[in-house]
Amino acid sequence: MKYPCLVLPVYCQTDIEIVMEQEGVNVYGEPLEAFRYTGKCNFQDEGKTVLTAEKKLINISGTALFCGDICPDMPNITGGEAVINGMTRTIYKGKKHRNPDGTVNYTEVMFI
Repeated sequence: MKYPCLVLPVYCQTDIEIVMEQEGVNVYGEPLEAFRYTGKCNFQDEGKTVLTAEKKLINISGTALFCGDICPDMPNITGGEAVINGMTRTIYKGKKHRNPDGTVNYTEVMFI
């Protein structure tokens, strides 16, 4: 059965360049670069403050939605940076929203 995509490509109009890092460091102590993506997304600016488990306040500055799985080789999106509308933003967290059969319907990345 084919499931409908919930983030249609026609609504992905914002240019984005995103670099996701994998866990660990290289010999110079820099984070390992795992994935680089340049393309279009559906970006929504927002500003709210949430309380994390460590009692830390974070001001989330936006959410990017991508049609499908933009990083199929990475099981989790844990960190990195993105350039959206000329501004550099840090990845707060990422989610891969799945269909009942286990395939990824769309990817959501939240920025600080």
